[in-house]
Amino acid sequence: MGENTAAEPELSYEEAREELNTVVRRLESGGLTLKESLALWERGEELAKTCEAWLEGARAKLAAALAEDSPDDGDGDAPF
Repeated sequence: MGENTAAEPELSYEEAREELNTVVRRLESGGLTLKESLALWERGEELAKTCEAWLEGARAKLAAALAEDSPDDGDGDAPF
């Protein structure tokens, strides 16, 4: 389960986000057993981690691109 955090996630960001939205809708609709709810919650946690991994990767790429494009003014502040 935690293997996807070090490597590129299996799902694209959009796929993970859409599945996460589906999980949330199902949980909010109710009518599930406790076992079903827990399984959905766990899946939602995995999907949220996948989305976060994609976003962190995008932030790192953006920060690197901004660092390459801007002159070094020595203040060391990152944009994030």
